[in-house]
Amino acid sequence: MKYMQHLFRIPTYLNDIMQHTLKAFVFITFLLSSTLVYGQRSTTSSPYSRFGLGEIRGDLLPQTRAMGGIATGVRYLSGYGNINVGNPASYSALALTTVDVGVFGNITELSRNQLAENSYNFSLSHINFGIPLGRPGGLSFGIMPFSDVGFSYAIPGSIDTTDIRTVYAGAGGATKAYLGYGIQLTKNFSVGANVSYLFGTLNNIRSVELPNDIGGLNVRIDSSQYINGFSFDYGAQYFQPLSKNVSLTIGYTGTAGTPLNTTASRVVTRTPTSVEDDFENLPVDSISTYEGQKQNIKMPMKHSIGFSVAKGNHWMIGGDFNYAKWSDFRIGGDNPGLTDSYGFSVGGQITPDITSVNYLGVVDYRLGFKYNKSYINIANQDIKQMALTVGFGFPLPSLFGGSFYKINFATEFGQMGALTNQLVRERYINFHLGFTLNERWFQRRRYD
Repeated sequence: MKYMQHLFRIPTYLNDIMQHTLKAFVFITFLLSSTLVYGQRSTTSSPYSRFGLGEIRGDLLPQTRAMGGIATGVRYLSGYGNINVGNPASYSALALTTVDVGVFGNITELSRNQLAENSYNFSLSHINFGIPLGRPGGLSFGIMPFSDVGFSYAIPGSIDTTDIRTVYAGAGGATKAYLGYGIQLTKNFSVGANVSYLFGTLNNIRSVELPNDIGGLNVRIDSSQYINGFSFDYGAQYFQPLSKNVSLTIGYTGTAGTPLNTTASRVVTRTPTSVEDDFENLPVDSISTYEGQKQNIKMPMKHSIGFSVAKGNHWMIGGDFNYAKWSDFRIGGDNPGLTDSYGFSVGGQITPDITSVNYLGVVDYRLGFKYNKSYINIANQDIKQMALTVGFGFPLPSLFGGSFYKINFATEFGQMGALTNQLVRERYINFHLGFTLNERWFQRRRYD
């Protein structure tokens, strides 16, 4: 990275200003990331987030999302320190203290029966830290979204000659706070593990309405679940040079199916119908209510295998295959009808010339594709997801010695569901923007 220091020479007083600004940026972002913890704002508008724990986000940063989501066999990325939460065995490769913060946004189009509507979402997405602990090991910790719930739709129907409308709505999600350690056991083999604490609230509404029956009573069910508990991820990586500049990494990750705790509440009310769609009368009574009902959630075991082949800091390609036994998922002993999921990802990146004085030569160019058969099955039809991913890594000038910065951007063009069998087709564009800082914060310097 010395070429960066020669290209961008900035006066000392500007270095100081930028250093304090950067520290303030990281601190403020850390505080704002509390919205992930306490705000529980939905970052999805998918009707498929109604099922299970919602839309599972995955342990990916923009760097790996841009390559289709490959992570299991990824150890290094073009000379910069990167945090790969997807495989904790990679923490042992950390050479510099790394901070990664980011934001997420999406545009979604939902289509059904020749009708379509668009929605937009935006939020902070993650803050992660990686710290090298001597030659054999590394530590990582941070906060990331685990799942998101956000949907609202209505299904018309009738009973005898009375028109009815069933409305479904939900919001919330789960957050993941993790602490992980990776250690290199031999010259070519490393292992690692993450201990995570999952927590959040899932809110759901189901309302049976009588839109044309003035004087009738609508029935509404408000339910919520507060989720918390620990999860354990583990991984391993084997890495071997294939030639002087080309290397191979093979990885495996798994998630133990540990149970989570949930505290549920529910209120069933009756409300007089209204002549205006946007106006809702006050409830006249409560049919039933309970609060504080405790249950266990049985989580599935997950497995992933992957590989990557890299030529120094020039290029890398790889692939992942994953499987999760969601048919074992239970809420209080009840089976919600989820099915086993599986999928694959392929992708890679190329950096034309990391020592080039031409800026376009030092940019990372990333491309990928992913396919996933989700755990959702409706009317005997599996809900599948496919997406093409594109991204870039833009290095920034080194403002003071030993520090390196990069902006990572990823875009995902995807589709979930279909228009057949009265299903909803969801087309989306996801945007992921991350800021990566590499710094020698915890390394002893021979000279100051």
